[in-house]
Amino acid sequence: MINVRTQILGSNLDCLTLSQTLNRIEDIIQKGQPTQHVVINANKINLMHQDTKLRDIVNASPLINADGSSIVLAGKLLGQPIPERVTGIDLFEELLDICNEKEYRPYFLGATQEVIEEIEAHYRAKYPDMSFGGFRNGYFSPEESASIANEIRESDSDILFLAFSSPQKEYWASEHLERLDVPFVMGVGGTFDVIAGKTNRAPQWMQRAGLEWFYRFVQEPRRMFSRYFFGNLRFLNHVKQEKIKLWKENRFVGRSQDERNY
Repeated sequence: MINVRTQILGSNLDCLTLSQTLNRIEDIIQKGQPTQHVVINANKINLMHQDTKLRDIVNASPLINADGSSIVLAGKLLGQPIPERVTGIDLFEELLDICNEKEYRPYFLGATQEVIEEIEAHYRAKYPDMSFGGFRNGYFSPEESASIANEIRESDSDILFLAFSSPQKEYWASEHLERLDVPFVMGVGGTFDVIAGKTNRAPQWMQRAGLEWFYRFVQEPRRMFSRYFFGNLRFLNHVKQEKIKLWKENRFVGRSQDERNY
């Protein structure tokens, strides 16, 4: 398998298209070794610079996608081409089609009871012949985590979709990965809320223009102001610092080569 892993802004990253990612995931499921999948975006990079535990979890993951257009743009600015963004919601929906085709069992964990009931009704109607691992809301105490992980293990699921926010989903999946014994564990953030109609996804033209973050901000301006405005400024500063670092390294290498010519 070709090595497509690089590092950007302190995070490992697999430079894969959506199609290549799906192929990699099918290989993971076939092998059956519990694997945690993660994605990075501007907010995740900001969190990783503040949270060493999260950074270690992300960088230890065997499969890391660029979820945000901000990461693709940063790759261009830093001379690290990234083929495309692989959004969590697109990957989620493609994987459900594969589950239906290949008879994999998905388990859905997270969101409110109302939302998870909508999710169950939606996908049981869409995939009437699919065998589901289970559906459970994300509201439980830390003391219940082990028993819930055991229930998921007993469901004999092939994929776990974990609809928690970051960094809770990364923490929880990492802590319980072996207990879960699910081949592929994927955090999907607010995807369940979008599918259930609680929140709306940006139109296609805004997604293509990299403005999905702005559409979300317009829907929830108070909650998202700090994340998207101050957060984006912090992210741009990380890109700036990385650019300066690369410039200094290249300048040093170039100077060393000149000195060797004398």
